[in-house]
Amino acid sequence: MKIAKVQKVESSFDLECKDIAADKSISHRCAMFSLLSDKTSYIKNFLLAEDTLSSLNIAKLLGADVKMDGSSVEITPPAKLKEPFDILDCGNAGTGIRLYCGLLSGIDGSFVLTGDKYLRVRPMGRVANPLREIGAKIDGRENGDKAPLHIRGGKLKSFEFESKIDSAQVKSAMILAALNADGKSYYRENLLSRDHTERMLKGMGVDIKNVEKDGKEWIEINPITKPLEPLDIRVPADPSSGFFFAVAAAIVKDAKVVIKDVTLNPTRVESYLALKRMGANVEFVQKEDKYEPIGDIKVSYSGKLKAITVDSNIAWLIDELPALAIAMAVADGVSVVKNAKELRVKESDRISSVINGLKSCGVECKEYEDGYEIRGGNINSATIDSCGDHRIAMSFAIAGLLNGMQINDVECIDTSFPNFFDILKEITKVENEDRAS
Repeated sequence: MKIAKVQKVESSFDLECKDIAADKSISHRCAMFSLLSDKTSYIKNFLLAEDTLSSLNIAKLLGADVKMDGSSVEITPPAKLKEPFDILDCGNAGTGIRLYCGLLSGIDGSFVLTGDKYLRVRPMGRVANPLREIGAKIDGRENGDKAPLHIRGGKLKSFEFESKIDSAQVKSAMILAALNADGKSYYRENLLSRDHTERMLKGMGVDIKNVEKDGKEWIEINPITKPLEPLDIRVPADPSSGFFFAVAAAIVKDAKVVIKDVTLNPTRVESYLALKRMGANVEFVQKEDKYEPIGDIKVSYSGKLKAITVDSNIAWLIDELPALAIAMAVADGVSVVKNAKELRVKESDRISSVINGLKSCGVECKEYEDGYEIRGGNINSATIDSCGDHRIAMSFAIAGLLNGMQINDVECIDTSFPNFFDILKEITKVENEDRAS
């Protein structure tokens, strides 16, 4: 087991983050969506992390020719996706397994999707059940709710599906399935979740648009009748990865950080707006807008933060809530997170993981079924169990800037942000070591 000991920061810092991890969500989609073309896709700044490399390896097993030069990737799809000779290992990636479920459900062949010990206990019924309703043949442990999952792909039925879950993974799986359906399909969610799938597929030539039907707004997806245009994209930096250092700047006196070349997609910067509501100085500087709006985010310390309630747009900041909890833990007053039950089905039960970690640090807090309550004060040094969850590990590493912290089981950070500690070492001292489990 790898552990990390983060020491208290000794002085303020002015950090320019040029090496924030490339966006994981977009990198996953690049690996998958390139399979929908008949020409070579060119992707720069692909995230070289365990999860996204798993998605890329699956593309190879499905017949794609993949060439890599550092983080530049060329993906040439086969004339027809082939039935793989081996299982398809998604690693720790919920995005990988759930989106591949949607994609492969409409492709002729037999496919087995699995992952690591953490992914194999995460619920898959949220994707498998609606896919089954439109003709997908999916089986697995616990009636198809747990991986490994077996998919017998084939033609799917068009659908009109109103989701009870505002989830980009569920939405994306259904959109990918709709591309191979027998007619026009419609998908609806109550709150717009992250929309990278819609943006990227539209840029590749898919007839996908928002329409009003029966007084409600739906996504209309037309099936594809010919291969899509290839991707030619530079993956922007990941704002959810950059957010750890945004929190660092907000809680360390006189600190500043500039997070370079991140996507400024409105569905991806809600956590920064929450930090701004708490009193931190936050500025967005847009520089381009092709597949995604891209620019810099500047964050600086502005004094004591104030407590806030987060109960809306949850789908837009679900991944950043553990890091935001660290800011809440030092804010004046009682902060509340509601309507976030989705946190319980992430890489860990993040509601329990956050609360248990904060209590270890002496923070007064309460756990609820759909969120938590945090009374701001001091974050004391403690030993934290990451629960195999990269965002829990990195959040408490940032908390360690105030009084030090030991985080156990930090290998999980490699799934999304392999150079996290390299950047953190620009701010303070970090000791990494291996210990017997």
